[in-house]
Amino acid sequence: MAASSKFTAEYKKEIVRLVNELGKKPAEVAKDIGVTATTVRRWVKQVNENGEGAFPGKGNLTPEDEERRKMLKRVQDLEEENAILKKAMDIFSRDAR
Repeated sequence: MAASSKFTAEYKKEIVRLVNELGKKPAEVAKDIGVTATTVRRWVKQVNENGEGAFPGKGNLTPEDEERRKMLKRVQDLEEENAILKKAMDIFSRDAR
């Protein structure tokens, strides 16, 4: 099992707090919990970049990604509506001739 999936988001945030607030070295913390220093550094980076949105969980999106997904869906819906309206205009303009 991957290290990132066997620890809860709260646990990862606590590990990051040890590094960020208490000044522990990532390698030192990693050794204590049985992961690589790279894993701890990645967790630190995720928290620094995403704050409370870090580690959303399997299948969940960060707030920014969720917003992006919603906007893309809205654009797709609007494009579909425009295509339907264009077809309707073509049909009505043919009937008027």
